[in-house]
Amino acid sequence: MKIKNFGLAIHGGAGTILRTSMSDEKEREYKSALREAVEKGYLILEQGGSALDAVESAVIVLEDCPLFNSAKGSVYTHDGKHEMDASIMNGSNLDAGAVSLIHSVKNPIKLARLIMEKSEHVMLAGEGAIQFAKEHQVSFEDDQYFHSEFRYEQLQSALKTGSVLLDHTDSDQKFGTVGAVALDQYGNLASATSTGGMTNKKWGRIGDTPIIGAGTYADNSTCAVSCTGSGEYFIRTVSAFHVHSLMKYGGYTLDRASHKVIHEILPSIQGDGGLIAIDGFGNIILDFNTEGMYRAMKNSSQCKIEIYQ
Repeated sequence: MKIKNFGLAIHGGAGTILRTSMSDEKEREYKSALREAVEKGYLILEQGGSALDAVESAVIVLEDCPLFNSAKGSVYTHDGKHEMDASIMNGSNLDAGAVSLIHSVKNPIKLARLIMEKSEHVMLAGEGAIQFAKEHQVSFEDDQYFHSEFRYEQLQSALKTGSVLLDHTDSDQKFGTVGAVALDQYGNLASATSTGGMTNKKWGRIGDTPIIGAGTYADNSTCAVSCTGSGEYFIRTVSAFHVHSLMKYGGYTLDRASHKVIHEILPSIQGDGGLIAIDGFGNIILDFNTEGMYRAMKNSSQCKIEIYQ
Protein backbone atom coordinates (compact mmCIF):
# COMPACT_ATOMS: atom_id res chain seq x y z
CA MET A 1 0.00 0.00 0.00
CA LYS A 2 1.31 3.42 -0.93
CA ILE A 3 1.85 6.02 1.77
CA LYS A 4 1.03 9.72 1.54
CA ASN A 5 3.67 11.20 3.84
CA PHE A 6 6.62 10.78 1.44
CA GLY A 7 9.11 13.62 1.22
CA LEU A 8 12.63 14.80 0.46
CA ALA A 9 15.24 17.08 2.02
CA ILE A 10 18.53 18.42 0.67
CA HIS A 11 21.51 20.38 1.91
CA GLY A 12 24.27 22.32 0.22
CA GLY A 13 26.66 22.71 3.13
CA ALA A 14 26.74 24.35 6.55
CA GLY A 15 28.97 26.92 8.22
CA THR A 16 29.37 30.60 8.96
CA ILE A 17 26.80 31.74 6.43
CA LEU A 18 25.77 35.28 7.37
CA ARG A 19 22.97 37.32 5.86
CA THR A 20 25.14 40.41 6.17
CA SER A 21 27.83 38.93 3.90
CA MET A 22 25.46 37.59 1.24
CA SER A 23 24.40 39.78 -1.67
CA ASP A 24 20.76 39.64 -2.75
CA GLU A 25 21.81 38.29 -6.14
CA LYS A 26 23.96 35.51 -4.67
CA GLU A 27 21.19 34.56 -2.25
CA ARG A 28 18.75 34.26 -5.15
CA GLU A 29 21.24 32.04 -7.02
CA TYR A 30 21.64 29.69 -4.06
CA LYS A 31 17.90 29.48 -3.42
CA SER A 32 17.19 28.89 -7.10
CA ALA A 33 19.64 25.99 -7.19
CA LEU A 34 18.21 24.51 -3.99
CA ARG A 35 14.69 24.83 -5.37
CA GLU A 36 15.64 23.11 -8.61
CA ALA A 37 17.21 20.20 -6.72
CA VAL A 38 14.39 19.68 -4.23
CA GLU A 39 11.72 20.01 -6.93
CA LYS A 40 13.43 17.48 -9.19
CA GLY A 41 13.85 14.95 -6.42
CA TYR A 42 10.32 15.41 -5.14
CA LEU A 43 8.79 15.04 -8.60
CA ILE A 44 10.29 11.55 -8.80
CA LEU A 45 8.66 10.65 -5.49
CA GLU A 46 5.36 12.20 -6.53
CA GLN A 47 5.32 10.10 -9.69
CA GLY A 48 5.89 6.91 -7.69
CA GLY A 49 9.64 6.69 -8.17
CA SER A 50 12.09 5.29 -5.65
CA ALA A 51 13.81 7.13 -2.83
CA LEU A 52 17.13 6.08 -4.37
CA ASP A 53 16.30 7.72 -7.69
CA ALA A 54 15.08 10.84 -5.89
CA VAL A 55 18.20 11.40 -3.79
CA GLU A 56 20.52 10.66 -6.71
CA SER A 57 18.69 13.09 -8.99
CA ALA A 58 18.62 15.86 -6.37
CA VAL A 59 22.34 15.48 -5.68
CA ILE A 60 23.14 15.51 -9.41
CA VAL A 61 21.51 18.94 -9.68
CA LEU A 62 23.75 20.21 -6.88
CA GLU A 63 26.83 18.50 -8.34
CA ASP A 64 26.20 20.26 -11.65
CA CYS A 65 25.96 23.67 -9.95
CA PRO A 66 29.27 25.57 -9.45
CA LEU A 67 27.93 27.24 -6.30
CA PHE A 68 28.41 24.11 -4.19
CA ASN A 69 31.59 22.25 -3.27
CA SER A 70 30.89 19.02 -5.13
CA ALA A 71 31.67 17.81 -8.66
CA LYS A 72 31.62 20.92 -10.91
CA GLY A 73 32.10 23.30 -7.97
CA SER A 74 34.80 21.28 -6.22
CA VAL A 75 37.60 23.08 -4.42
CA TYR A 76 41.31 22.65 -5.26
CA THR A 77 43.76 20.42 -3.42
CA HIS A 78 47.28 21.57 -2.47
CA ASP A 79 48.51 20.28 -5.83
CA GLY A 80 45.89 22.22 -7.78
CA LYS A 81 43.80 19.13 -8.49
CA HIS A 82 40.31 17.98 -7.64
CA GLU A 83 39.60 14.99 -5.39
CA MET A 84 35.94 14.13 -5.03
CA ASP A 85 34.04 11.78 -2.71
CA ALA A 86 30.44 10.51 -2.66
CA SER A 87 28.22 7.85 -1.15
CA ILE A 88 24.67 6.53 -1.41
CA MET A 89 22.65 4.09 0.71
CA ASN A 90 19.44 2.13 0.26
CA GLY A 91 17.45 1.87 3.48
CA SER A 92 15.38 -1.10 2.31
CA ASN A 93 18.29 -3.56 2.29
CA LEU A 94 21.30 -1.61 3.66
CA ASP A 95 23.05 -1.75 0.30
CA ALA A 96 25.57 1.08 -0.05
CA GLY A 97 28.10 2.42 -2.49
CA ALA A 98 30.89 4.94 -2.04
CA VAL A 99 33.74 6.46 -3.99
CA SER A 100 36.72 8.49 -2.82
CA LEU A 101 39.73 10.40 -4.17
CA ILE A 102 38.45 10.52 -7.75
CA HIS A 103 38.93 13.11 -10.47
CA SER A 104 37.33 13.95 -13.82
CA VAL A 105 34.05 12.11 -13.10
CA LYS A 106 31.19 14.48 -13.90
CA ASN A 107 28.83 13.07 -11.25
CA PRO A 108 30.48 11.13 -8.43
CA ILE A 109 27.09 10.20 -6.97
CA LYS A 110 26.30 8.21 -10.13
CA LEU A 111 29.54 6.30 -9.71
CA ALA A 112 28.76 5.60 -6.04
CA ARG A 113 25.42 4.08 -7.07
CA LEU A 114 27.07 1.98 -9.77
CA ILE A 115 29.52 0.63 -7.21
CA MET A 116 26.55 -0.30 -5.00
CA GLU A 117 24.63 -1.99 -7.79
CA LYS A 118 27.27 -3.32 -10.18
CA SER A 119 30.15 -4.42 -7.92
CA GLU A 120 30.63 -6.69 -4.94
CA HIS A 121 32.10 -3.82 -2.94
CA VAL A 122 30.96 -0.80 -0.96
CA MET A 123 33.83 1.65 -1.51
CA LEU A 124 36.31 2.16 -4.34
CA ALA A 125 38.98 4.86 -4.39
CA GLY A 126 41.51 6.58 -6.61
CA GLU A 127 42.59 5.11 -9.92
CA GLY A 128 40.83 1.82 -9.28
CA ALA A 129 37.55 3.69 -9.00
CA ILE A 130 38.37 5.57 -12.22
CA GLN A 131 39.00 2.27 -14.00
CA PHE A 132 35.65 0.93 -12.75
CA ALA A 133 33.96 4.14 -13.93
CA LYS A 134 35.42 3.79 -17.42
CA GLU A 135 34.29 0.18 -17.65
CA HIS A 136 30.75 1.30 -16.83
CA GLN A 137 30.67 4.23 -19.28
CA VAL A 138 30.47 6.94 -16.63
CA SER A 139 30.61 10.50 -18.00
CA PHE A 140 33.99 12.24 -17.65
CA GLU A 141 34.92 15.91 -18.04
CA ASP A 142 38.27 17.63 -18.57
CA ASP A 143 39.95 19.88 -16.01
CA GLN A 144 38.45 23.03 -17.48
CA TYR A 145 34.92 21.83 -16.61
CA PHE A 146 35.85 21.78 -12.92
CA HIS A 147 37.79 25.05 -12.99
CA SER A 148 36.40 28.07 -11.18
CA GLU A 149 38.32 31.31 -10.75
CA PHE A 150 36.65 31.71 -7.37
CA ARG A 151 37.88 28.29 -6.21
CA TYR A 152 41.34 28.92 -7.67
CA GLU A 153 41.64 32.17 -5.72
CA GLN A 154 40.61 30.28 -2.58
CA LEU A 155 43.56 27.95 -3.13
CA GLN A 156 46.00 30.81 -3.68
CA SER A 157 44.85 32.41 -0.44
CA ALA A 158 45.21 29.12 1.44
CA LEU A 159 48.67 28.49 0.01
CA LYS A 160 49.86 31.84 1.34
CA THR A 161 48.84 30.98 4.88
CA GLY A 162 49.48 27.25 4.69
CA SER A 163 45.98 26.55 5.96
CA VAL A 164 43.57 23.79 5.01
CA LEU A 165 40.13 25.23 4.48
CA LEU A 166 36.62 23.84 4.36
CA ASP A 167 35.18 25.81 1.44
CA HIS A 168 36.51 29.03 2.99
CA THR A 169 36.19 32.59 1.73
CA ASP A 170 37.37 35.83 3.30
CA SER A 171 33.95 36.54 4.78
CA ASP A 172 32.66 33.13 5.77
CA GLN A 173 33.41 29.47 6.20
CA LYS A 174 31.12 26.85 4.69
CA PHE A 175 31.32 23.11 4.80
CA GLY A 176 30.38 22.55 1.18
CA THR A 177 29.14 18.99 1.09
CA VAL A 178 25.82 18.39 -0.68
CA GLY A 179 23.31 15.72 0.16
CA ALA A 180 19.75 14.43 0.00
CA VAL A 181 17.47 12.12 1.99
CA ALA A 182 14.09 10.77 0.92
CA LEU A 183 11.11 8.60 1.86
CA ASP A 184 9.18 7.24 -1.11
CA GLN A 185 5.54 6.13 -1.48
CA TYR A 186 6.51 2.53 -0.72
CA GLY A 187 8.03 3.38 2.64
CA ASN A 188 11.63 3.06 1.53
CA LEU A 189 14.35 5.43 2.72
CA ALA A 190 17.57 6.48 0.98
CA SER A 191 20.37 8.98 1.45
CA ALA A 192 23.16 10.39 -0.74
CA THR A 193 26.10 12.72 -0.09
CA SER A 194 28.78 14.26 -2.34
CA THR A 195 31.73 16.60 -1.78
CA GLY A 196 34.79 18.20 -3.35
CA GLY A 197 36.72 18.01 -0.07
CA MET A 198 38.90 20.73 1.44
CA THR A 199 40.81 23.57 -0.16
CA ASN A 200 44.59 22.97 -0.02
CA LYS A 201 44.21 19.44 1.38
CA LYS A 202 47.20 17.08 1.16
CA TRP A 203 48.05 13.40 1.43
CA GLY A 204 44.77 12.06 0.06
CA ARG A 205 42.73 13.23 3.05
CA ILE A 206 39.26 11.67 3.19
CA GLY A 207 36.39 13.14 5.18
CA ASP A 208 33.10 11.69 6.36
CA THR A 209 31.20 11.93 3.05
CA PRO A 210 32.17 8.54 1.54
CA ILE A 211 32.18 6.72 4.87
CA ILE A 212 28.94 4.84 5.46
CA GLY A 213 27.77 5.58 8.99
CA ALA A 214 29.76 8.79 9.32
CA GLY A 215 28.40 11.07 6.60
CA THR A 216 25.65 8.90 5.12
CA TYR A 217 23.26 6.29 6.47
CA ALA A 218 19.80 4.89 5.70
CA ASP A 219 17.77 2.11 7.31
CA ASN A 220 14.03 1.66 6.76
CA SER A 221 13.62 0.78 10.44
CA THR A 222 14.65 4.28 11.51
CA CYS A 223 15.80 7.05 9.20
CA ALA A 224 17.98 8.34 6.37
CA VAL A 225 20.74 10.84 7.18
CA SER A 226 23.19 13.01 5.22
CA CYS A 227 25.79 15.09 7.07
CA THR A 228 27.86 18.18 6.34
CA GLY A 229 30.60 19.65 8.49
CA SER A 230 34.11 19.11 9.80
CA GLY A 231 34.50 15.57 8.51
CA GLU A 232 37.00 14.38 11.08
CA TYR A 233 34.48 14.99 13.88
CA PHE A 234 31.65 13.25 12.04
CA ILE A 235 33.93 10.24 11.50
CA ARG A 236 34.97 10.12 15.15
CA THR A 237 31.36 10.23 16.35
CA VAL A 238 29.96 8.07 13.51
CA SER A 239 27.32 10.77 13.33
CA ALA A 240 24.88 9.44 10.73
CA PHE A 241 24.80 5.97 12.29
CA HIS A 242 24.61 7.57 15.72
CA VAL A 243 21.25 9.15 14.84
CA HIS A 244 20.00 5.74 13.66
CA SER A 245 21.29 3.99 16.79
CA LEU A 246 19.68 6.44 19.19
CA MET A 247 16.36 5.81 17.46
CA LYS A 248 16.69 2.03 17.09
CA TYR A 249 18.21 1.16 20.45
CA GLY A 250 17.40 4.19 22.58
CA GLY A 251 13.82 4.82 21.52
CA TYR A 252 14.58 8.40 20.51
CA THR A 253 12.45 10.32 18.03
CA LEU A 254 14.20 11.61 14.90
CA ASP A 255 14.13 15.15 16.27
CA ARG A 256 15.61 14.19 19.62
CA ALA A 257 18.28 11.92 18.10
CA SER A 258 19.40 14.53 15.59
CA HIS A 259 19.50 17.24 18.25
CA LYS A 260 21.63 15.10 20.55
CA VAL A 261 24.19 14.38 17.81
CA ILE A 262 24.40 17.93 16.46
CA HIS A 263 24.07 19.93 19.68
CA GLU A 264 25.60 17.63 22.31
CA ILE A 265 27.83 14.90 20.92
CA LEU A 266 29.60 16.86 18.16
CA PRO A 267 30.19 20.01 20.25
CA SER A 268 31.64 17.87 23.05
CA ILE A 269 34.70 17.38 20.81
CA GLN A 270 34.47 20.85 19.19
CA GLY A 271 32.77 19.52 16.05
CA ASP A 272 30.53 21.73 13.96
CA GLY A 273 28.22 21.29 11.00
CA GLY A 274 24.77 19.91 10.39
CA LEU A 275 22.62 17.12 9.02
CA ILE A 276 19.39 16.45 7.21
CA ALA A 277 17.27 13.42 8.04
CA ILE A 278 13.90 11.83 7.36
CA ASP A 279 12.21 8.93 9.15
CA GLY A 280 9.70 6.31 8.06
CA PHE A 281 6.80 8.51 9.14
CA GLY A 282 7.91 11.34 6.86
CA ASN A 283 9.23 13.57 9.65
CA ILE A 284 12.03 15.78 8.32
CA ILE A 285 14.89 17.34 10.28
CA LEU A 286 17.25 20.09 9.01
CA ASP A 287 19.55 20.71 11.97
CA PHE A 288 22.92 22.45 12.40
CA ASN A 289 25.08 24.10 15.06
CA THR A 290 26.63 26.73 12.77
CA GLU A 291 25.43 30.15 11.58
CA GLY A 292 23.62 28.64 8.64
CA MET A 293 23.09 25.69 6.29
CA TYR A 294 21.94 25.71 2.69
CA ARG A 295 18.85 23.52 2.91
CA ALA A 296 15.46 22.70 1.47
CA MET A 297 12.66 20.21 2.03
CA LYS A 298 9.39 19.29 0.36
CA ASN A 299 6.45 17.05 1.13
CA SER A 300 2.74 17.15 0.32
CA SER A 301 2.05 19.99 2.74
CA GLN A 302 5.01 22.35 2.43
CA CYS A 303 8.18 23.37 0.63
CA LYS A 304 10.89 25.26 2.54
CA ILE A 305 14.11 26.74 1.20
CA GLU A 306 16.38 28.33 3.81
CA ILE A 307 19.95 29.43 4.34
CA TYR A 308 20.32 31.19 7.69
CA GLN A 309 19.45 30.29 11.27
